[in-house]
Amino acid sequence: MSEEILRALIRLFAVISKQDGGVTEGERNYVMAFFRQQLGHDDIEKYIALYDTYSGYGEDSAKSTTTSLEDSVLALRVSKKINQTLTQRQKIIAIIEAIGLINSDDVFSELELRVLDTVATIFNISDETLTLLREFVTSESLRAYNESCTLIAGHQIRERTDALFLELAIAGQLTFIYEKNTDLYFVKYEGSEDLSLNSMPIITRKSYLFPVGSTIKLPRGQTIYFSDIIFRFTRLHDRDKLSFIATDLEFNFPNSDNGLKKLSIEESEGQLVGIMGASGSGKTTLLRLLAGIIKPKNGEIKLNSINISKLDTHMEGSIGYVPQDDVLFEDLTVYQNLYYNARLSLSNKTNDQLDEIITTGLKNLGLEHTKDLKVGNVLKQTISGGQRKRLNIALELIRQPPVLFVDEPTSGLSSRDSENVIDLLKELTLLGKLVFVVIHQPSSDIYKMFDKVIIMDDGGYPIFSGNPIGAISYFKSISQQLDHSKVICESCGNVNPEQIFNIIEAKVVDEFGNFSDKRKVSPEKWYEYFNTKLKKPEVEEIKKRPNNVFKIPSLLNQFSIFLQRDVFSKLADKQYLLVNLLEAPFLALILAYVIRYKNSSTGEYLFLNNDNIPAYLLMSIIVALFLGLSVSAEEIIKDRKLRAREKFLHLSKSSYLLSKVAILFTLSALQILLFVLIGNSILELKHMTWSFWLILFSTATFANMLGLNISSAFRSAITVYIIIPVILIPQMILSGLLFNFDKLNNTISSQGVVPLIGDTMTSRWALEALAVDLFKNNNYEYPIFEADSKMRNASYKTAYWIKEMKNKVNFVANNFLNKDELIRANVGDALLTIKNEIIAEPYKGKLVSIDIDSALILERVSPKLLLLLHNYLKEAEDHYNEASVEGQKKMDRIIGLLENSDKYEYDATRYKKLYFNENLSTLVRNSDTKDRIIEVNNHFVRKVDLIYFEPPFTSNPVNYRAHMYAPKKHFLGMSIDTFWFNIGVIWAMTIILYITLYFNVFETIVNIRWFKR
Repeated sequence: MSEEILRALIRLFAVISKQDGGVTEGERNYVMAFFRQQLGHDDIEKYIALYDTYSGYGEDSAKSTTTSLEDSVLALRVSKKINQTLTQRQKIIAIIEAIGLINSDDVFSELELRVLDTVATIFNISDETLTLLREFVTSESLRAYNESCTLIAGHQIRERTDALFLELAIAGQLTFIYEKNTDLYFVKYEGSEDLSLNSMPIITRKSYLFPVGSTIKLPRGQTIYFSDIIFRFTRLHDRDKLSFIATDLEFNFPNSDNGLKKLSIEESEGQLVGIMGASGSGKTTLLRLLAGIIKPKNGEIKLNSINISKLDTHMEGSIGYVPQDDVLFEDLTVYQNLYYNARLSLSNKTNDQLDEIITTGLKNLGLEHTKDLKVGNVLKQTISGGQRKRLNIALELIRQPPVLFVDEPTSGLSSRDSENVIDLLKELTLLGKLVFVVIHQPSSDIYKMFDKVIIMDDGGYPIFSGNPIGAISYFKSISQQLDHSKVICESCGNVNPEQIFNIIEAKVVDEFGNFSDKRKVSPEKWYEYFNTKLKKPEVEEIKKRPNNVFKIPSLLNQFSIFLQRDVFSKLADKQYLLVNLLEAPFLALILAYVIRYKNSSTGEYLFLNNDNIPAYLLMSIIVALFLGLSVSAEEIIKDRKLRAREKFLHLSKSSYLLSKVAILFTLSALQILLFVLIGNSILELKHMTWSFWLILFSTATFANMLGLNISSAFRSAITVYIIIPVILIPQMILSGLLFNFDKLNNTISSQGVVPLIGDTMTSRWALEALAVDLFKNNNYEYPIFEADSKMRNASYKTAYWIKEMKNKVNFVANNFLNKDELIRANVGDALLTIKNEIIAEPYKGKLVSIDIDSALILERVSPKLLLLLHNYLKEAEDHYNEASVEGQKKMDRIIGLLENSDKYEYDATRYKKLYFNENLSTLVRNSDTKDRIIEVNNHFVRKVDLIYFEPPFTSNPVNYRAHMYAPKKHFLGMSIDTFWFNIGVIWAMTIILYITLYFNVFETIVNIRWFKR
């Protein structure tokens, strides 16, 4: 209290005392007692002298008496001065002191009442409140007492009253009143026994403030706690009855003895329960157990007789959980965070109703002025830490859960913000909520707000459960401290909860007088005391279900809400938008500019002669993979805490994931479009925009899903970004461009088909699709590709296949009669190769009438058979020579028709320069290979003109495997264009990754014990 206010109060007391003949001894003694409560010993004489001067104490009555008009004017002036400084709560305390002063001589004169009315009017104290306070102080009558504002505790009531009653074995009675406008409680004792309030003796018939955390000690060892009184007042309100009963709870972490030792808890509505303990003692574990987030090893938890692990649709949402960390969208405003949360929790409300609920909630929490501010993050704050905590709590309060669990709500906050947050939680209990709070090192004021505390010790041992003030006395008593009954400071009313842990963790002193590491009382011993000395809690088990406004939307609506929330969050992050929208064009510009190669002989750029086009295809794929991975890498990591909360609320995981997928796919589609438009334009890659976009977009979607899986598996964004290069490098190595699949390590390579390890690489499918599509579907090649294929395939047969077959037949003819075993084995191999090739060859000629399989064996070789084979190969050579000529003629005819047609502007020479690329042709034809045909496992493997060679059908309908750059693939009896088949494979891989994401396959692998090591 300031000097100025104290002097004003002294003047007010003096004005009141001067009425009716001056100051009486009783009035002066009352003022002295007031000073002893408010001042130090050294200041009392000074202010008593000041009071005596103002009141005229010791003067003649004639001198000290003033007119009532002068007193009223002075009282009015003093009251106005006080009114400008004191809070309404302080004014109530001042008025009750003024009433006590008037009542000190047991006389209430008309003049004193007039002054009192003047003061009350200035203080904006209603007549109803003034009457209640006056009758409480004077004990004139109990007519103003009723159950909403008065509680009488005692054995017998001296007259009939409508007040609440509490049975106590004391002589006389304690009267408690509740002033609802200021939320203040006062107490008075009328009796002959010795009672103490906060360790200070109670003077009979004197009124005392009964603040939060107060205790009254009764003569026979009983204690009345503040929570006992407030509980009886608040139970009068029309609210749901709750019973929260946890029976014999036990929990152990995997492969550990740590967890929670057996504990039973029974609580009812309107309670604020604190969970305290040293770090690692199991506070948060207990909170998560009680909230149903983790399952106990033994025991069960019931809310209104229903096991919380089996809550039905009606009961879902009955429990709220506020984690220690933020579950806020930092790029959304305060209002938007609450709005989307409300839409996911209160689907049966209209937008207008939601707006009203949110606006009211913001006002009640003191956040109304922040509604349009971005939440921000810890490093870039736009709202304070205390406001963030209140906003996190508001997310749960929107749906009004009957039971609320809050983990460390005061961590990182100032003492003022901490008190504001706990005040908020305390107010919830007055509305009938049951609130459990994990708290560390609370201040005296915060500690006294709790109705009950549960104290945990190392190893998960519960060692106390009961009233917070009683906890200090309990531990002092067990440790045999002489002052165990002195808990509250007599001068300031504070308590020191830290002394609890000083007692719990007290160390043994060794023989040298130093503290050892050994505790005086082990956690096991404290747990033993807990089970033997403390009374087990009991509450009435309620059968009626609590009201529940929680209702989650349908899966489709959840998807829509998740989508909107994420879109607005991303749109609000300008840096995110700028980077992701400019990244693709920048990379396209750099890549295309660098590889736009001009032929040195002509000095002009021709697409035909740009040797870097294959590299451009590969780098485009790598860019698509990089963009897809980088944009999705943090998506689930940053939402991990939020998803834990949404899982707790039973919101749909698939709706959430699909909303992420929709946003990422849309963003990737735009990025790839910008990349293709710029890159292809610079390199003059004409008329292939949409096919390029489709294959690169498909690649990016695969990367999106892979990024989401990685984001789900790891808990650090740094780890994810380290992994991205580890993913991209194998995609480059095994794409088929940097290293020929035929020339890889023998343990993984395969001849004639792409090795399986290559088939696991998205880059391989994308590169093949791009290369094949660009070669065969460009404006130059597309009209003539079929004829060109016919000519090239026929030329291959005549130039390489028939030549090798003749060599094999000649070798057999020269050696089939040789008796040398090694040579005969080689002849057998040659015959097997001839047989396999003829069986696979579409053109059989005159061999169609022969059983090739049985004829071509060493034992049945004859000159006649060899002659037949020679004639067949000659016939086949003539057939393919003719086919080659026909193919060339068809090409010439098509080109002629197109060039001479008025409908088309086809010019073969010009079109080849514009649309055809020599280096790409070399790549897909493999025309620079030295080995045009090789033998592998008694089969000839074609190594040249691969783009023209369609793989043969096999007996296995699901055998899709083919050589790199095959124009078509065979699957399920169908011949499918490579472009569409490869896109299908990429999307199949993408779908598989969605399934692994949904079932947390990557996370499970990462969390395997050996992997974690």
